[in-house]
Amino acid sequence: MVESVVIGAETPLQAEIEQLVAASDAFSASLYPAEGRHPVDIARLAAPDVRFLVARRDGIAVGCVALLVAAPAGEIKRMFVASEARGLKLGAALLAAIETEARGARLSLLRLETGPRSVAALALYTAGGYQPCGPFPPYGPSPHSIFMEKRLT
Repeated sequence: MVESVVIGAETPLQAEIEQLVAASDAFSASLYPAEGRHPVDIARLAAPDVRFLVARRDGIAVGCVALLVAAPAGEIKRMFVASEARGLKLGAALLAAIETEARGARLSLLRLETGPRSVAALALYTAGGYQPCGPFPPYGPSPHSIFMEKRLT
């Protein structure tokens, strides 16, 4: 990881984070139709059962990830790295940090939904030990979705 990058828990209720989430939405919309996207909004990200982490490079928010905590499983949402920060291994760092949060919440399983056109995300999750699985609530089967999970030790 780049020395000038810090990852930490923050509230998503910040203008800078709202801009980052909007960039995430725009990126997702460039890949998938509306019915193939399942974002959670800023208000949901600020709920007590959500852990929200931000990656800051030289003080500027360049990445984020959320964990929806629902024991014994958690769901990873809003994993995103801004285009200007890609290639710095921030995705791997954010994934490791959110897994640490999940372990701290005593979760035994992490799940996520992504799409077949999200090639970099699929490579990241596969390298991180995530395996394909079937749809889990609240999702159903979709040609726009790939479901993955990882057991935590």
